[in-house]
Amino acid sequence: MAKKENTDKDTTLLGKFDALKKKHPDAMLLFRNGDFYELYREDAVKASVLLALKISEKIIPGEKEPVKLAGFPHHALDTYLPKLIRSGQRVAICDAIEDPKLMKKAKTQEEITPNNEAMAKKKKEKATQEEPAKTVGNAAVEKPADEKKAETKVEAGKERKPREPQMVTANGEKVTHGHAYQSKDNPEDWYFTAKIDGQQLKPQKMDAADLAAYQKKEMTVPQLMERYYPTKLMPKVPEEAFRMPKSIDGPEGSVTVEKFNVYKEKDEQRPDFGKYKFYAQVGDTKMSAVASRQDLNAYFDRVMTPEQLLERNFGERLHLKSAYEKYRLPEGIDPKGVRVAKDHADNKWKVSVDMGDRGKTSRHEISFDDGYSLFKTKTATREQIAAKYLNTEITDMLAGNTARVEKSASMKM
Repeated sequence: MAKKENTDKDTTLLGKFDALKKKHPDAMLLFRNGDFYELYREDAVKASVLLALKISEKIIPGEKEPVKLAGFPHHALDTYLPKLIRSGQRVAICDAIEDPKLMKKAKTQEEITPNNEAMAKKKKEKATQEEPAKTVGNAAVEKPADEKKAETKVEAGKERKPREPQMVTANGEKVTHGHAYQSKDNPEDWYFTAKIDGQQLKPQKMDAADLAAYQKKEMTVPQLMERYYPTKLMPKVPEEAFRMPKSIDGPEGSVTVEKFNVYKEKDEQRPDFGKYKFYAQVGDTKMSAVASRQDLNAYFDRVMTPEQLLERNFGERLHLKSAYEKYRLPEGIDPKGVRVAKDHADNKWKVSVDMGDRGKTSRHEISFDDGYSLFKTKTATREQIAAKYLNTEITDMLAGNTARVEKSASMKM
């Protein structure tokens, strides 16, 4: 009875999942079940984090305890599969070919009631198999030299050793097939690509200087990887870091991050239609922002935590002190010259800098969030606000002033 129970379990969906998981423990298994692709057990937990899917527990016949399950409609495979691949996962798609029970039933019936035609066919096949293998008339014919050569090449190919990695990342992944190639559509464009653990990376258009250095062997594959795929080489953060909710330090105490994920804008009326955006829910506040390519790679390659990405993309809207620390006035600018005041003409708050003999900057309007951080939460300083809005103008004024001084000195000489 125990043997029969095991055999029946092997034909169930979960039995097949467990068997395939033993053979491919490092792959996520997508099982087609009707109109859905489903993931079970540890794969379901991982999918709930990577794909923001709802995880549930389902009682499945043959299982003693409820099984964790996550899934999505089969027509959404083109949406979810790229996300798993970009996050560095190995994925195996398992589609049902034919119902095993129907196959077993058909086989049993055929064995019980064979027809004459089937029996005649079996006898004919048996007679064909039992023909003598060697006679004078059908002796083995010597193969042509070309066929022998082809077989030798195939055997040599089987014995070929796998390509040695050109580098090994901090995560122990092997980088192979790193090379530059010329575009067929536009010969002026060159691209760099590579494989990591056998997975092809998306080609990146090369800078002309990098291409010249690579062709002269002045730039190596590891250096090009650092330039075009930096997040692939960074150490990954633990998967637990992507589980919500999270608690972060806000301007007035701890706040909770309920959600953080990536989506593609589908509203054709929006100016950012078709772009990938970060979505965050902090407490009752919901926010979204267009994600930079660098931050997207960091998210999908799992080298930055949601808290870090939240701070980079929403820190100023959340009035975090750390979000303003990157803004600094150029060397030599007196902070006393910074002025933030309300313009009575349009009733808006504006910032300007008096640089003394070097002149005054224009008055630049500041956003509501920056004003709130400056006056209410006091997580931003006047100097940081001035640096955020006026650093480019200040730098141009300093450069122009230096040019005038040099010109005046040359005229005196």
